[in-house]
Amino acid sequence: MSSPGASPPVLACTGLGRTLPADPPVTLVRDVDLAIQPGKFTAIVGPSGCGKSSLLYLLGLIDRPTAGQLLLDGRDLTPLSGDERAAIRLEHFGFVFQFHFLLPEFNALENVALPIRRLGRLHGAAVEARARELLGEVGLAGKELKSPDKLSGGERQRVAIARALANDPRLILGDEPTGNLDSVNSARVVDLFVALAHQQGRAVVCVTHDMGIAERADVRVEMLDGRVVAVKAQ
Repeated sequence: MSSPGASPPVLACTGLGRTLPADPPVTLVRDVDLAIQPGKFTAIVGPSGCGKSSLLYLLGLIDRPTAGQLLLDGRDLTPLSGDERAAIRLEHFGFVFQFHFLLPEFNALENVALPIRRLGRLHGAAVEARARELLGEVGLAGKELKSPDKLSGGERQRVAIARALANDPRLILGDEPTGNLDSVNSARVVDLFVALAHQQGRAVVCVTHDMGIAERADVRVEMLDGRVVAVKAQ
């Protein structure tokens, strides 16, 4: 599933599918083979309703497949329990959605610190120091104590990216992360994703309808009717 000389995939799937029970059954994703490489920015594109987000949620262990295998470093994740899947998500994945989902009662610093405290690798003052460092990395130094309603849409999304990085994840998964942003803030967010892949070696996977964003990706995954119809290196 990887070309000669390429890095081993951090995440890979074979025959991955998800069908919802109904009359008749509804298939969201069917027979997907895909390898996600570290250090690459991968864009998943296709028309509305083609299964882009459904595939992303399978890759991120948010939804459970009804067919196929999903492997992290060669380990099959499909048979894991819900608690085991949640632990892997917390340790290895960072998520950025179209809506930032920041907690309004907490300031930017506290929003970023929450997953750090939950994982428990850092304690005390080290938690706040790490949260401040991450906000600085996304260009929000000096705005740590602002509540979400005092930040612009682009700033709120950058707080969400800092939060996604809180536990030093190997994979960043974005579902239309620029969908509510203007062109300037959208470009800033994409710049961050490119840097996370190319400079930090993370695997970054984003669902997007914006072909301008897709053109900046290293790999473009094209979907139609629940299937991957093309994978193009750019």
